[in-house]
Amino acid sequence: MKNQKTLFMFGKYVSLNVIAMIGLSCYILADTFFVANGVGVNGLTALNLAIPVYSFINGLGLMVGIGGGTKYAIYKAQNNDRAANEIFTHAAVMGAAVGILFLAAGIVGSSALSRLLGGDQVTFGMTNTYLKTLMCFAPAFILNNVLVAFVRNDGAPNLSMAAMLAGSISNIILDYIFIFPFKMGMFGAAFATGLAPVISMIVLSGYFRRHRNQFHLIRCKINTAYFKTVSALGIASLITEVSSGIVIIVFNTVILTLEGNLGVAAYGIIANLALVATAIFTGVAQGVQPLVSESYGSGKEENITRYIRYAVITSLAAAVVLFSVIWLFAAPVSAVFNNENNAVLGELAVSGLRIYFTGFFFAGLNIVLASWFSSVEKPIQSFTISILRGCVLIIPILLLLSAQMEIQGVWLTYPLAEMLTFILALAAVRKSSRAKKSGRKLDNSLQMDENGRESI
Repeated sequence: MKNQKTLFMFGKYVSLNVIAMIGLSCYILADTFFVANGVGVNGLTALNLAIPVYSFINGLGLMVGIGGGTKYAIYKAQNNDRAANEIFTHAAVMGAAVGILFLAAGIVGSSALSRLLGGDQVTFGMTNTYLKTLMCFAPAFILNNVLVAFVRNDGAPNLSMAAMLAGSISNIILDYIFIFPFKMGMFGAAFATGLAPVISMIVLSGYFRRHRNQFHLIRCKINTAYFKTVSALGIASLITEVSSGIVIIVFNTVILTLEGNLGVAAYGIIANLALVATAIFTGVAQGVQPLVSESYGSGKEENITRYIRYAVITSLAAAVVLFSVIWLFAAPVSAVFNNENNAVLGELAVSGLRIYFTGFFFAGLNIVLASWFSSVEKPIQSFTISILRGCVLIIPILLLLSAQMEIQGVWLTYPLAEMLTFILALAAVRKSSRAKKSGRKLDNSLQMDENGRESI
């Protein structure tokens, strides 16, 4: 019965969050499709130059939301309602402050940032337009991530899924309307993406109007320890997103020297499809997080083991399906984003997709393991896995392989970095298991000694 219950809960939370994360990944994927077909290759290049900033904004939102939501779930399992509400209040304040900083930076500094990201005479105007619009919506992106995470940890994963899907579907519809009938170009693409989290929060607002939420904003003194806790438990999500942005910048720079703007456009196709694939594994990790955190807070070790086992099996199965689909349909999939039927762009994208997607056999496991460590309040291990796969390994491997194998080395970088990260992550898991077993033996020996003294 316990196995059936944990499997049911796992299936419910993970399926809803995988669907939600796939929907969320469609923010940029929809932009990629409509920009490629409505603006052209230069628009696609400009979009890929701007994506790192979106990754940074989204990463900060995930850090605050998942970090705060994890601690909230633990406090709730311990029936500490006061602390649970305080952690939500601090997460909301933190998210709003960070969002306002990005808004201000977008208003005054988007031009300099566009040049820094590689915008040239051809792509600067479009890159700057997209960036400035996107950064003005930063408070909405971040606060939406916070609310989605807390609603999910409050026992309403179906609502968090509905909100994320509502935002994504509206983004796709508005992308089409703004780019084609209204002829708004890159501004239209960015404006549609920015409105998506606003619509998502409107859907979530019903949860609060009906007073179904168990978390509330309360008056309390600012406690820097809460900010540190939120940051520590959510840092893996931030590192994953920020590293993704950094890696895109570095990849763009290397690919520009090897293949020019067409190479960057091909990488834009690969990177955006990879966002959808990554969303599946992130959905598994975020779906299992409330269950692991609740079990951890309640001291149910057996449930934690079951949930992680289910997550690993699910990730491996998803990797097999994704790789099979890409291997068989790489050409027609890439053609969707190549409306000019550029043969060089198509060849680069097909070759890159088939090599790049082998990395997801390891990436899914790394994402799940990082989430597990974070869910049981082991942020150092979670941070280490995230930073290794994020940039510590991937950037030097990229520079080495691109020098030796040119563009094929670029595509091979991601699988190799994820494989090496998994080997190191597995070592961390074994070390943690040995430490846990040693702790149990110590507890048992102390208990026996205590009983022995009592019998004397």
